[in-house]
Amino acid sequence: MRLAPALAAILCALSLPAVWAGAQREEALSATVASAMHRSVSDVNAPRLVFARPQDGIAWLSEMSRRLEKRVPDPWVRERLLVAVQYEASRAGLDPQLVLALIQVESNFRKYAISSVGARGLMQVMPFWQRSIGSPGHDLFDLTTNLRYGCAILRHYLDIERGNLSRALGRYNGSLGQPQYPDAVLGTLRSSWQWTPPMATLAQN
Repeated sequence: MRLAPALAAILCALSLPAVWAGAQREEALSATVASAMHRSVSDVNAPRLVFARPQDGIAWLSEMSRRLEKRVPDPWVRERLLVAVQYEASRAGLDPQLVLALIQVESNFRKYAISSVGARGLMQVMPFWQRSIGSPGHDLFDLTTNLRYGCAILRHYLDIERGNLSRALGRYNGSLGQPQYPDAVLGTLRSSWQWTPPMATLAQN
């Protein structure tokens, strides 16, 4: 007999090592902020690469796919993940490489990861966000839904902290004021995910 998808996801997650997610803290949101975040997470557009020049998108996808191959061996899954990360990060005004670093630290690219405090999925989103800005029907283990929530939440924290990335990351992890988590994400960004377009492409601009 086949297990229900939700049960299978939970059993899979419980069999994996603990992830580094902290506890994003539930907070009262103004009606304007809640409405804007609700619109963001309810977006139904299909993910696509967002680059001014198609050549840059092709180069980015190829390079990021190479770097991610050991963690996500399946080429189709890897490409779908990267396209969704690039789209959702860009839509939220975030650096896609930063989001990749955050995912590596939070879940190590495990779609069904669950933390000890109940955070779920790639970007380790706490379920209370469904009530605050989304819908109880939203599946936080769904690839695009999880990324949509995670990017909207990080954007919200960046706005609260007036662009201070370290403090925003601390809020995201529920460890504001402690350097370990922001340092881990930014260190992973520097060591694994930084990227600039190829010089040949830059020369044509």
